[in-house]
Amino acid sequence: MKSFSQSLALACFSFAFSSAFATPPLPPFYESVTQMSPTGKLGQVIKKEQIPTSLKGAQAWKIAYISSDVAGRQTIATGLIIAPVGPAPKEGRPILSWAHGTTGSAQNCGPSQITDPTRALNEYFLMSGNSWTDYGIPNGQEFINEGYVVVATDYQGLGGGGKHQYAVAGTNGRDAINAARAASSMPEVGAGKKTVLYGWSQGGGAAIAAASIPDYQAQQGTAADNLQYLGFVALAPEDVAAMLPNVPTDEAGADKLMKGFTEANVPNVFLFTHFTMGLWGAQAANPDLKLTDILTAEGAKVVDQLSSNKCVHAMADTFNYAYGDNYKSLIKPQSSNTLAWLKTFVDGSVKPVKPVAPVVIYWGIKDTTVPPIMHELYQKQMCAMGANVGRIQLPGEQTHFTTPGVSAPMYLEWVKDRIAGKPLANGCPNG
Repeated sequence: MKSFSQSLALACFSFAFSSAFATPPLPPFYESVTQMSPTGKLGQVIKKEQIPTSLKGAQAWKIAYISSDVAGRQTIATGLIIAPVGPAPKEGRPILSWAHGTTGSAQNCGPSQITDPTRALNEYFLMSGNSWTDYGIPNGQEFINEGYVVVATDYQGLGGGGKHQYAVAGTNGRDAINAARAASSMPEVGAGKKTVLYGWSQGGGAAIAAASIPDYQAQQGTAADNLQYLGFVALAPEDVAAMLPNVPTDEAGADKLMKGFTEANVPNVFLFTHFTMGLWGAQAANPDLKLTDILTAEGAKVVDQLSSNKCVHAMADTFNYAYGDNYKSLIKPQSSNTLAWLKTFVDGSVKPVKPVAPVVIYWGIKDTTVPPIMHELYQKQMCAMGANVGRIQLPGEQTHFTTPGVSAPMYLEWVKDRIAGKPLANGCPNG
């Protein structure tokens, strides 16, 4: 039974929902980008603006560039580029393409919109966090010191218009690839062809998804063809496809699998928020899906409004404020059209294709946000194909949110070795 305060909160929330609502306001750079058409070469920079950076010996720009999604539809993604000051070597500077973790799905959730977006990674949950969101670039200063160019995508839909395909790793990975193309095409930054992708959480999934789309990487006629991918770093990556290797062929089997999948993703309001954003993102990838297949009519309306207007932590707080312990009431007792939903989840996830370059995964034993079984299954699948996939458990009892900081010095050296062309032992178990 709801308390009086919960009932009052829900009534107020329902009244606010029934009123007309607008998408969140954006800074002028992003507002102008949302009015642009997503036409051009993949990776083509269609707008840029130089910005201050707190990194030493560096210069930085906000950018908007052309990308595309898992269905081949062209999109606009925003992000930022950081480069060393001074002349570049003849062969150009190596590129590090950063794919960030979950920030939300509304247009104002892109990390490049935050003040001083080029600073070191700053996390909401940690004691040192100073913002309502995660933002910043892990190892950014260290990579600049090494003479690399760092490009950080916001992903499509987080400042460039369109609907963000949250947790659709195939789309997010394409955004990271096209960000690298954008960096390579910008004469001001002196970037070459050597490229490493790295990402955390949502971005970790993007990194391993990007590793397994060789045809997309090799596509010609882009803003910068023939990038040389040397490695992929994934910090606590998600891989939905690894968890759903055998999607049923009948609706009854799909209903049962979806029920278990849903129950595993909604034990608390924080994970419930991620799950509902994931539904919203999947529908963005496949508009034939309906939120009311999984959610009640009220749930679908609420999720659509919140996903369009709030970033992840604010969205979770609103669910908690409006529904308290009753947030699961927004899920239908029996889902429908589950075969199509499961197929969309798998099609948007990591492809079962051997990565084009070595992959290294870092993870913590206390991670309750992305189940470690996801990347354990990913490693087994890819190693069976002959890939080189290392998986390193971090020392101590690391959580999802301490993983980036603890792993930073480890993968800094791993990246330097890949760029230097040093040999790498096979990281697969018994490899």
